[in-house]
Amino acid sequence: MSPPVHRTLRPLRPTTFTPPKGCKPIYLPNFTLTLLRTPSLPPTFASFYTPLSLNKLDLKDYLYHLYNIRALAVRSYIIQQPVRHDKPGKKLPKQRRWYRARAVKKMTVEMERGAEFRWPEVPASLEPWDKRQFDLAEKAREEEQRRHGPQGDMIPRADRKSIAEQARALLEERERWRPTWMEYGVGRSLLADNAGGTKAVQK
Repeated sequence: MSPPVHRTLRPLRPTTFTPPKGCKPIYLPNFTLTLLRTPSLPPTFASFYTPLSLNKLDLKDYLYHLYNIRALAVRSYIIQQPVRHDKPGKKLPKQRRWYRARAVKKMTVEMERGAEFRWPEVPASLEPWDKRQFDLAEKAREEEQRRHGPQGDMIPRADRKSIAEQARALLEERERWRPTWMEYGVGRSLLADNAGGTKAVQK
């Protein structure tokens, strides 16, 4: 019986970089890679949002030939988007018409030592970028979508407090109710009965 052969197992994570062959020529890239801010990861890791058609070999080839970044390993997974009512951007979403946005692919690249990337510090003030106006516009957009959503009728209106104060003033006799034509100085309207109902006649 022959003695057992001890095989040397390769590490799960490569420690040396193998340059990609780069057999797919890309002259005018028509895709977008979004670098994500990931403060929880070490400096040798970088995460990207990539197109669904981009694979690990393409990303390694792209980073090496364009930025001279040596990627040791690439991890990828697809994030499914939640189901929502109707397509985004509609003011009146239709009920029972479900829509799921396109999935997003995320890739995390491990770079070799010496290729660390550190994000710059966040500015203390974002006024040069008009952050306040952006937040106000974002808040108004969310409020508009919530008011026109499925439960928009259950959200109190902005003038509800004003109407309640006016009603309380009338009940406490601090104000006296006057018709609209007297309040704004409009000529009094006479209501004349006719066969079809009432008709407003301007005097």
